[in-house]
Amino acid sequence: MENILDKESVRRVIKILDEFDPSLKVEILNSSARTAEDAASSLNCEAGAIVKSLLLRTDNDFILCLVSGDKRCSLNKVKKIINLKDVSMANADQVKEITGYTIGGVSPIGHLTKVNILIDRNLDRFENIFAAAGHPNCIFKINFEQLIKLTNGKIEELTE
Repeated sequence: MENILDKESVRRVIKILDEFDPSLKVEILNSSARTAEDAASSLNCEAGAIVKSLLLRTDNDFILCLVSGDKRCSLNKVKKIINLKDVSMANADQVKEITGYTIGGVSPIGHLTKVNILIDRNLDRFENIFAAAGHPNCIFKINFEQLIKLTNGKIEELTE
């Protein structure tokens, strides 16, 4: 069986993490981290410590929202923040095309297309947070400050 760490999508994440901070490692989970709940039970942590990477489509562009796993992203808040009326969830094909990842494995980093990133302030509640690493069974552990630096994301109030 092919090693998950050899998959191109996961290698992209590993390369960026290595360049940013070699102590940050991609971990393979025995079970899927496709949803925040799955990931939390695999990692034995709170769902809120899981970073959901949600790709949103705007009038003519895309934006990635990193949201705490126990919260819901508020499209209305995002619309106000970016000052656009038309914001919706990207579909599976758009997610794959823009990020290079399939839903369930979308990482906050290593996208095929440069995309602006908003980070939900609620992720700051946790000492460590866990984000997908390019595959539904792969994650990496990071802290809030590192996530901001790594993604160049803007901290906002994104949840309902």
